[in-house]
Formats: sequence, structure tokens, C-alpha cells
Amino acid sequence: MAIKYSVLDLATIIKGDNLSQTFDKSVRVAQKMEELGFTRYWFSEHHNMPNVASAATSLLIGHVASQTKTLRIGSGGIMLPNHSTLSVAEQFGTLEALYPNRIDLGLGRAPGTDMLTASILRRGQLDNNYNFEFHIQELRQYLSVENRYSKVRAIPGEGADVPLYILGSSTDSAFLAAKLGLPYAFAAHFAPSQMEVAFEIYEEHFQPSDVLNKPYKMACINIIAADTVEEAHYLSTSHFQAFVNILTDQRQPLLPPEETQLGDMSNELAVHLYRMAAKTFVGDKDLLEKKLSDFVKLNKVDEIIVSGHIYDFDAKLHSYEIAAEVLKAL
Repeated sequence: MAIKYSVLDLATIIKGDNLSQTFDKSVRVAQKMEELGFTRYWFSEHHNMPNVASAATSLLIGHVASQTKTLRIGSGGIMLPNHSTLSVAEQFGTLEALYPNRIDLGLGRAPGTDMLTASILRRGQLDNNYNFEFHIQELRQYLSVENRYSKVRAIPGEGADVPLYILGSSTDSAFLAAKLGLPYAFAAHFAPSQMEVAFEIYEEHFQPSDVLNKPYKMACINIIAADTVEEAHYLSTSHFQAFVNILTDQRQPLLPPEETQLGDMSNELAVHLYRMAAKTFVGDKDLLEKKLSDFVKLNKVDEIIVSGHIYDFDAKLHSYEIAAEVLKAL
């Protein structure tokens, strides 16, 4: 059976664009993904980042859902410690009522920002021992039909058919996704080092649930595709510069390839970049067919979530076209 393929969108702000243009491009990309047969279109939750505009994640989900027809729209993910579970249930219950059977709720426990901003989001209640499992179960309770007998109810939300996904970039989340019998999405697009081990843990410890009877593995990776290998590498310089900016804490809008400065890296920085970009696939159709086929066979993933920063909008759409053609054939 062919694997599914989806998209992760950070609502990345590129140099020269304002926020309205950024959100308009997300809509246009989602509409194109719908045409190309992608399964879902997820937005991440990030805060205090001048290059990422996906802070109000549920609002973007609703906006893009209103401009598409069949594509599943969701979060990749909602950072649960930043929110009350009641609020999340109400928001996604509202989205599900507006766009039935099209809303996904991916959940993560990372802050999605720096610690100072996280502290403000959480009103100073930073908890190093945050009980992710407890709050997921609390959220599920609010979304359940049985919660109608409780004193606190999520209206909308109660009885909403919103599928949950566990997101992770380490092995901790793998144990939890396995214990709860939920689909597991690994963030290999920026934290690839523990992906193989996390997938092994998830498969080994998986407990069947009323959601899944066997593991469902999703890998988020970067794909930069073009008609030639040379063009793909040229386009990828914007993506790698964005990674360097993260590593050096110099966040800025996405730069065009001609303004990147990758040649100025120290050897130490280059090593960190190489590790961070280990699951970044760059090339033309023929090269990507080999690389992605090997990746899927080795890791036995059920779904690929495509990420990747490309400055030129038409080149970005074409990259997704090539990716869809390759992934559809796997």
C-alpha cells in the first residue's frame, strides 16, 4: 500500500513579505497540495520568532480550511503546556463543527519558543515535570461524549471527532504514543538524531487502542526538489541559512539564495548544521526517488510529512509537485 504524504507549514515569513502575504501564500500552497493529492496540511506552533507566523495556530487552521475542500488541516502541533486543555478542546471542537472530518490535532510538549516567552504564555507557571500524559487524557475527556455528565464541559468540543497525534523530537514521546496507542509523528526535519531509536521504541512498546490496532509512524523531513540537482542545491541555500540562523540565534525572514552566507561558517557550526539537516533531501526527481525510497524502506514509515524552506514561491510549488510525484510512486 502506498504511503501517505502531507505538509508541515510554519507560515515562514520570507524577506520582503508582510504577514498578509505570508498567510495568502499558505492558502495558495494548501490549495495546490489538495490538487496534488496530499493528505493533510499542518501548521506548527511557534512564538517570538520574526521568521515564523504560525503563533495563532488554530486561527490559521480555520482560515486555510475555509479555503480548501477535502484536505485535512491540523496542528503539527499544538504545544499543550502553553494552553489549558479546556481551551484546546473548545477551539478544535469549533473547527471540527465548521469543517467536519477534516481537522487533526497534533500535540507536543515543547514550548515552541524560548523559556522567557514560554513563561509569559504560561503566566509564570513553568513546570519542568509537566505531566504530558495526564493533560492528554484530560483533553480526551473534554472531547468525549461521556463528559456531558461533568460540571465542566467543552461546548463546542464535547463529542467532537478530532483525531489526536503525538508529536516528538526525542524518545520520551515515543513511549507515550505507544502507551496510548496513538499515531506518532517524529520531527526529523530539525531534530533527526533520535528518530530511528524513537521509532523502534514506539513499535516495540505499542499497545493497541480504540484508535489504532498497530503502530502508525509519520516522519517529518525536509525535501527541496527541482528539475536539476544543481538548481535544487541552489534553492536549498535559503533553507540551510535558516538553520544556521537558528543555531546562531539570529532569527530573520527567509533570505533569497543570493543573500545567504553559508561559506562563512566555522567548522564547528558546519558540524551542527550537518547533524540538524541529516534528514534533508535535496535533488531532482531521479535522485529523490532513490533517496526517499531508501528512507521509507529503512524506517518503514506510513506517512511522510514534507517540510522545507524555499524562497521563490513558484519554485516552492514545483518542489512539492516533484515530491508528490516521487512519494506517490513509493
